[in-house]
Amino acid sequence: MNRYELTDEDYQVIAPFLPPERTGKPGRPHKSHRQILNGIFWILRTGAPWRDLPERYGPWSTVYDRFRRWSKMGIWQKILDALEGKARKMDRIDFEFSAMDGSIVRAHKAAAGAQKKRGNTRRKP
Repeated sequence: MNRYELTDEDYQVIAPFLPPERTGKPGRPHKSHRQILNGIFWILRTGAPWRDLPERYGPWSTVYDRFRRWSKMGIWQKILDALEGKARKMDRIDFEFSAMDGSIVRAHKAAAGAQKKRGNTRRKP
């Protein structure tokens, strides 16, 4: 097993929230959800561009397309909600600590040093 890949236990937790795998249909067989998930997690963990995805996860475009499709279907939110619920039941969430960084809070452009407007700045002729 590679560093970024799901264990059997991890996959069993996530699998019920994924759409059914397409099997038995004519044409090229689809990549398994587990292989696609491993590719998505590799991208998320490394921060690499989609086109740099290792070949063992399948074509980068297939992994990207499934990532986007699942995002539009709300599957990622369902998985996160289920994991949070499971962690709450196991008392594994620490509500005493929270953090916020600049990527969450949007500052006004004047906070970055831009000049503030002062009334009507046009000169009259």
